[in-house]
Amino acid sequence: MFKAMLIAGFGGFIGTCLRFLTGKLCHVITTSAFPWGTFTVNVVGSFIIGILFGLAEKTNLISPQMNVLLITGFCGGFTTFSSFADDMYLMVQNKQWMWFGLYTGLSLLLGLLLVWLGRSIVKAS
Repeated sequence: MFKAMLIAGFGGFIGTCLRFLTGKLCHVITTSAFPWGTFTVNVVGSFIIGILFGLAEKTNLISPQMNVLLITGFCGGFTTFSSFADDMYLMVQNKQWMWFGLYTGLSLLLGLLLVWLGRSIVKAS
């Protein structure tokens, strides 16, 4: 149990660092009110977790320890649903209705689509 926590923590550290860097990069690239950093990590993370779960289901390439490292740790540290909820709250609070609708709709639709796509890519190969 303790070993699995350390493995998940290491994966989470890497995911969190990449999430931080992605947010900073998006902030430098754009000055939009749209939260591109959180949006990017949520949709990319959805794609990655789709591929990883697809590999775990189809093959034996993902061991239980790799599952803890990559899915629980890395993807858990990289994706930021709580930040997503906070971004939505701030947009509602600031009455940014267009951005709220666009952000919420695209995040949910693309997240679901990319999980499906990741699983489909693995299933087809």
